[in-house]
Amino acid sequence: MNDYGEIFKWRQKQIHQVSTNHVQLNTFHDEIIRKSVQVSMDKVQREWGPPPAPFAFFLMGSAGRFEQSIWSDQDHGLIFHGPPDCKDYFLTLGNEIAYGLSVTGYVLCEGKVMASNPLWCHSIRDWKLQLSDWLTEASWASLRHFLTFFDSRVLVGDADFINEVKHFVFRFMENQPKLYIRLIENVEFMKKGVGVFGQLLPELHGKQTGNIQLKQTAFFPHVNALRLLALKEKILKPSTLSRFHQIKYTYPEIYNFEPYFNQLLKFRLRFQQNIKSYQQAHLIPLDELTKLDKKELKLLMKKGYDLFSKTNKIIKNE
Repeated sequence: MNDYGEIFKWRQKQIHQVSTNHVQLNTFHDEIIRKSVQVSMDKVQREWGPPPAPFAFFLMGSAGRFEQSIWSDQDHGLIFHGPPDCKDYFLTLGNEIAYGLSVTGYVLCEGKVMASNPLWCHSIRDWKLQLSDWLTEASWASLRHFLTFFDSRVLVGDADFINEVKHFVFRFMENQPKLYIRLIENVEFMKKGVGVFGQLLPELHGKQTGNIQLKQTAFFPHVNALRLLALKEKILKPSTLSRFHQIKYTYPEIYNFEPYFNQLLKFRLRFQQNIKSYQQAHLIPLDELTKLDKKELKLLMKKGYDLFSKTNKIIKNE
């Protein structure tokens, strides 16, 4: 496939064959994105020449964690091993990648967390400087950027570039233990999905009225808890399931929540087979849920809140 249009047609033709299996679906997303990036690289190389330095293209967000649903937006960056004057080339590549992925079915990130943004395209050295600045500032926004970066995974290029930067972060955090508390404060607000009488709480206003916000009420507690433990335990892999398995023996009481996160991934896919856009990707209409569905969803939400609470106590106590 030599152009974005062909890749999009291939995506449309194939995606429903893998849409009911989490691993197969995310493997397919990786293939689409990898092919799109290759087309972008070929196009920029024809116009600008070969890359001036070795580099890696990495995913963040749900793509970085290997947790995409059928539809997804873009979250990605570039890291290169070379002097700062290489940046213009890689920003050009980042722009082309963002455009290409928008054609192949991934909407542009509203927060501009993309390799086309100078904030997410740096040399190894400048990535370390930026991350240390974010952690030193420790504002809500800077820590949000940091946590986004930490869920990174190289898809094209040398994974050692990202690993080197993450090891730098681990050393930085060792000398700033109070940062863990700031990071907890950054993510501890959770949108409630279950009311005081045990009822599910749908959106009450706007276009999302009548829908459950699955991402905020069910996924975030699991994802945020395991990300915090991954930082503490110096775990490089970004997927929530990988993080669960790597803390299995250190925190068995946390690992006991892993089946519920697996169940949540399957639950989401069950209700996404007929959605037509990214805007619907994290919403479940309350009136489509059976009595058993509602019971299952409330359980998964409760387990997420319990998991985050236990993780919070572990980090504060240790």
